Amino acid sequence: MKIQPARADAFARAPAAQVYAVLLYGPDSGLVRERGELLARAVVPEPDDPFRAIELTPADIKADPARLSDEAAAISMTGGRRVVRLRDAPDGLAPVLADYLAKPPCAPGQAALIVIEAGDLSPRSPLRKLFEDAKNAAAVACYLDDTAQLETVIRSALAAENISVTPDALEFLTENLGGDRMVTRRELEKLALFAGTGGRIDLADAAACIGDTSAMAMDAVAFDTAAGDVAGLDKALERVFQEGVTAVGIVRGVMRHFDRLQQAAASVAAGDSEEAAMAALRPAVFWKDKDRFRAQMRRWPDDRAGAALSRLVETEILCKTTGMPDQTVCRQTLFELAQAKPARG
Repeated sequence: MKIQPARADAFARAPAAQVYAVLLYGPDSGLVRERGELLARAVVPEPDDPFRAIELTPADIKADPARLSDEAAAISMTGGRRVVRLRDAPDGLAPVLADYLAKPPCAPGQAALIVIEAGDLSPRSPLRKLFEDAKNAAAVACYLDDTAQLETVIRSALAAENISVTPDALEFLTENLGGDRMVTRRELEKLALFAGTGGRIDLADAAACIGDTSAMAMDAVAFDTAAGDVAGLDKALERVFQEGVTAVGIVRGVMRHFDRLQQAAASVAAGDSEEAAMAALRPAVFWKDKDRFRAQMRRWPDDRAGAALSRLVETEILCKTTGMPDQTVCRQTLFELAQAKPARG
């Protein structure tokens, strides 16, 4: 069955009783891991319990396909349902999982819950299709947080520590977090520790605490691409890839930046001032970025920004479908955009 995004977190906290296995996939690897933890804890409160939790690798299953069924049917010495976790699952495991779901070893409440984590699978992926079509399994997509979702994550994380946040600080956080849910969580934990329970976060606090993260490097990727800073882009890309951000996640981050440039450039073409065009964006352009954003609006007028967006959409599709190394595809497109000749003023 296919779990709709609006139900994903609730499902991860309390998976349906008839479900034997859950596939988590998508471009936000941090959200995949977070929901994997939620699913594991829904069955085993202490996921490190050696009697009730086990982690297998694709190599384990390939070497012994029957092991998945054996582990799912195993009875815990201490009682209680078990959980079996499988990370980095490739499409090649689809036949083994199909056999398991066709003939489960025992009743769903008795069999271990199998939690499978994968990357960003295309709609044609055999693994994704298997779990979306199965009645006794579930597929949960883990997409990058949009602005509204990210704002909810930030507010709830800080509210848990009774910490308030000013509007401009919230804007800064939504602009500079969100490339990876786990990275976002770590940065919010750091921010909460800085503020202390019952504290208050203003813009200066947010900028000081979230000033050196992979999210900031993601921001640098977008700005360096649009500015034509090839050397800066190379360094920023290296950093985000080392942080584990996916190629698709990077492409989408750059797409968001060019979408904002196109919106602002279109407003200017319609007669608005550059300042008014930037202020109208939501979130508005951060004050420290106004000068370089203004320069990029001139470099990428409406039509050129639109062409860049089309190229980025094509790149996302290529990353998902061609089988080529997605990092290579991502790099090639971003360097092409960075090396494009500026628009004539």
